[in-house]
Amino acid sequence: MKSSLALAILLTVTLTPLLAGKYNPTVSVGEIVAPWNDLPGVDGKSHSWDELKGKKVVIVAFTCNTCPYAVDYETRLRQLATKWAEEDRVALVAVNSNLIDEDSLEAMQEKAKAAPFDFPYLKDEKQELGKAWGATRTPEFFVLDQERKVVYMGALDDDTNAEKATRNYVDAAVEAVLADKKPEIQETVPIGCNIRYKRSRRR
Repeated sequence: MKSSLALAILLTVTLTPLLAGKYNPTVSVGEIVAPWNDLPGVDGKSHSWDELKGKKVVIVAFTCNTCPYAVDYETRLRQLATKWAEEDRVALVAVNSNLIDEDSLEAMQEKAKAAPFDFPYLKDEKQELGKAWGATRTPEFFVLDQERKVVYMGALDDDTNAEKATRNYVDAAVEAVLADKKPEIQETVPIGCNIRYKRSRRR
C-alpha cells in the first residue's frame, strides 16, 4: 500500500511539469502550442498560422481594448513591435479573446482606426485559442521558437509601471532564440485583468 502511494506521488511530481507551466494552467515551456486558422483581424482579413512560416521567433500578446493594464501596455507593445520591425525573422501578433461587447471585433476595429497597431490584431471569437494556450490575463505574452515551442510565457517586463521596469523578459527571450540559446527566464506570472471566458455549465 505504501509503495503504491509513493509511486503515485512520484508519478504526479514527475508528470505535472509536462501538463502545465508553473503559472500557466494548460501549457508548459517547451510545448508546441495549438495553431490558429481563420481568425479575423481589424484589417478586415482572415489570418492563419501559415502567415508565420519562415519566422524564427513569434511573439503572441493576448490583450484587449478594455483592461486598464492592457491599455497601459499599449505603448510598450508598440515599442516592442518597432524594435523588431526590421528583423525579418521575428513576428508579433496580438490576440483578443475577451468576451464582452467592448472587445468585439467591431470595437477592435474602431480602436484600430484611432490608434492602429503595426502588427496583426486578431479576434479569438470562439475563445478556443486562448483556452488552448492557457491564457488567463491581459496582457499576457508568449514567445515561440521556429518549431513553435514555447520558450517564454508570462509578463512583458518586471514592473507594470513603465518608468520602473528594468527587465524586458520578452525582448530577452527573442534575443536568446535568435542566438540559438534558451532564455535565462522562461516563465513569469502574467499580471493584468482576467480574460473573460464564457462559462460552461457543469454536468
